[in-house]
Amino acid sequence: MKTIIGIGFLSIIGVVAAAPAARAQNASPASSTPAVPKTAETKSATSTPANPGEQGARGDVYYYFTMGHLDEQQYELTGRAELATQAIESYKKALELAPGSPVIRERLAEIYAKSQRLREAVEQAQEALKTDPNNVDAHRLLARIYVRELGDLSAGEVQKETLEKAIAQFQEILKIQPDDVYSGLWLARLYRFENKHSEAETVLRGLLARDAANGPALEQLSQLLMDEGRSQEAVKLLSDAAGESSSPEVYDLLGDAYSQAKDYAKAEDAYRKAVEEDPDDPGHLHGLAQALMAQDKYADALEQFKRLTEIEPSTSENYLRMAQLYRRLGKFDKAEASLLRAKQLAPGSLEVLYNEALLYEDQGRYDDAVKVLSDAIAGMKSQSSSARNSAGAATGSGAEGSASGETSPNALAILYEQLGHAYREEENYSAAIQTYQEMGKLGADAQKRAEMLLIDTYREGRDLDHAIAETKRTLEATPNDPSLTVTLAMLYGEKSDADSATKLLDGLLRGNDSDQEIYLNLAQVQERGKKYAAAEQSAQKAEQMARGNDDKETAWFMLGAIYERQKKFDQAEQEFRKALEVSPGNASVLNYYGYMLADRGVRLEEATAMIKQAVTQEPSNGAYLDSLGWAYYKQNKLTEAEENLRKASERQKHDPTILGHLGDVYAKLGQSDQAAIYWERALAEWQKAVPADYETDKVNELDAQLKNLKRRTAQKTTPDSAKPQ
Repeated sequence: MKTIIGIGFLSIIGVVAAAPAARAQNASPASSTPAVPKTAETKSATSTPANPGEQGARGDVYYYFTMGHLDEQQYELTGRAELATQAIESYKKALELAPGSPVIRERLAEIYAKSQRLREAVEQAQEALKTDPNNVDAHRLLARIYVRELGDLSAGEVQKETLEKAIAQFQEILKIQPDDVYSGLWLARLYRFENKHSEAETVLRGLLARDAANGPALEQLSQLLMDEGRSQEAVKLLSDAAGESSSPEVYDLLGDAYSQAKDYAKAEDAYRKAVEEDPDDPGHLHGLAQALMAQDKYADALEQFKRLTEIEPSTSENYLRMAQLYRRLGKFDKAEASLLRAKQLAPGSLEVLYNEALLYEDQGRYDDAVKVLSDAIAGMKSQSSSARNSAGAATGSGAEGSASGETSPNALAILYEQLGHAYREEENYSAAIQTYQEMGKLGADAQKRAEMLLIDTYREGRDLDHAIAETKRTLEATPNDPSLTVTLAMLYGEKSDADSATKLLDGLLRGNDSDQEIYLNLAQVQERGKKYAAAEQSAQKAEQMARGNDDKETAWFMLGAIYERQKKFDQAEQEFRKALEVSPGNASVLNYYGYMLADRGVRLEEATAMIKQAVTQEPSNGAYLDSLGWAYYKQNKLTEAEENLRKASERQKHDPTILGHLGDVYAKLGQSDQAAIYWERALAEWQKAVPADYETDKVNELDAQLKNLKRRTAQKTTPDSAKPQ
C-alpha cells in the first residue's frame, strides 16, 4: 500500500549508516534524518525548536519510525515473521514518544493487518481516526479488513454487521476524497450485495459522470440493470459509451449485454469490434466464439477457438470446445483428436471424459461410451474411498483431518446419469435401470432425479405398467409433488387413457400463471388420445396465457402438431411458421415441419433444407435422420435416402416407422428380399408399440405392401409348367 509518509531512501540509508548500534543502545540517530510527518505534539517543535531535549525526543521519533518502516518493507519482501514483530516494536516506541500522531498509529495498524493481527489493526486504526477523522489511509485499512472478514464469515447477523462497517468506511473515504474510484466501486459492490440497487446505481452513475469510459463501473452498472430486467437500458448505456470511445473493454461489455438479452447477432458485432481493437485478448475471442455458437455458426466459432489455442496453448477448455464443435459438424475424427489434447492438458477432467462419452454415443460406439463412464465412476469412487481411509487414519492418530479429496455426489450423479443414457441408447434397459438405482444411493437430490430417470427408462422400453407402478410408488412418498403427478398423467396418455390423464391434470389447475404449463400437458395427452378438439382448446389456452416468446413458441408447436394429426396442413403451417419466426433454429419445429411437407411430397427442397438444419444441430438424432432419409426418398434420391435411414435405424433399432421407410427404399431399389425383411421387422415392432403410438392406417398399409410383395415374389418363382392352363 502506498502511504502519504515521505521517507527518502537515501536519507534512511544515512540514518542507518550513522547509527549502526542505535537499536541496541537506544540512542538517537545522527544528524542525517529523514522527513517524518509532524504530529500535533511535534509540529511546533519541528518548526521552532524550543530546547535541545525536545529536539532529541523528536530525533528518537524519527529513528524508531524509520526503523519500523524499514522492517515493514523487508517483511513485505521476505514474509519473515520476526521482521513484522520488529516493525511493530519500533512503531510502538515511536508512538510512545509521539502518542498523538495519527500517522504513526496508521502505520502500526497497517503492519498489524499485514501480519494478520487484525484485532490490533482495527484498534490502532480507530485510535488514529479519533485524532484525525479525515485520515483516509486509516479508513481504507478498516474498509479492507472488514471486506476481508466478509469472505471468512457465514451468512448471519455477524456478516451483516461487518458489511455495514465496511460500507461506513467506504462512505467516509468518499466524503474525504469523492474522486476515489476504487472506494466507489467497492461501495457499489457492497450495496448490491445488500440488494440496495438504487444506492449502488447512484454511486456508479457518479463514477461514470467523472469518467464515462470507466470499465469496471460500466460493467457493474450494466450487470445491475440486467439483473433488474432493464436489459435495454444496459444496452443503451454501453452503446453510448462505445460511441464515445473505441475501447475494446466497452465493446466486450456491450457484447455481454446483448448476449444476456439473447440478441446474439448484435453480440457478435460488438465482440468483433472488441477483437478488431485488441485481437490478442482471449476474453474478446471467447465472447465472440460463444455468440457464434449460440447462432449455430459452428464453423465460424471453430475458427475463433483455433485462434485461442494459439494464444492459450495450455488451456484445455479451448480444445474441449473445438471437440464439441467438430462433433456438431460431424467431424468425429477431429473431435476425438481435440479431446485427446484436452485430456493431456487436464488429465482428470470430468468434463472432458463426459464429452468423450458423448462423442462415442454420437458415433454409435455405445460400448466405448459405457467403458469411459464406468472407468470414470470407478476411479472417483476409489479416490473417495482412499480419502476417507486417509482421513480416518489421521483422526485415529489424534490429528484433525477431513476427507478433502472425497468425491462430490453431484459429479458422480452426472456420470451415472450419462452412463444410464448410454445403456438406453444401445437399448440395454436392464443395465440402465441398475445404473439409476445406484445413482439413487448418492443422496436426496440424486435419488429424486434417479427416480424420474427410472420411470422414463421403463417408458422408453415400452414397459408402461412398470413405469406407472414406479411413479405411483414414488408419489406415495411425496404425494404433493406436482411433477410426479404430471408424469403419471403423461404415462396414462401413452396408454391412450386420456380421461385418467385429464382428471389428474385438471386437479393441478390453480387459476394462476402456473396453469399455462398444465394446459400444454393437457393438450399433449389429449392429442395422444386422439381427442383433437379438446387438445386444440387446451393448446389455445396455453397460448393465451403465455407471457414470453418461449412459452408462445411451445404452444404454437403443440398446435401445429395437433393440426397436422388432423391433416389441417395449412393451419399447421401457420403455427410452425410463427414458432420459427421467434426461434429460427428450433430443431424440433424444423424437423416436424420439414417431415410434414416431405411426407406429402410438397416443396421437397424447402423440406430437405429445414430437416438438414435440425440434423446439423443433432447429428445423431434418429428421428431427424429418418426425416431426412424420407425427404430424399420422396425426391427419388435413393442412395442418400438409404444412407440416412440406415443411420437412423442404428440409433433407433426398434422404431417401426424407420424400419418401414427402409423397406420402402429397398422395394424401390428392386431389392425385394431386403424390403420384406424390414417390413416384417416393422410390423413386429408395431405390435409392441405403446397404445398412443399405434397407427392402424400405417399398419394396414404396411401389411398390404408386404402381402403384395410376397405374392409377386411367389409368382416369379413358380415354374411355368406348374402354372394353371
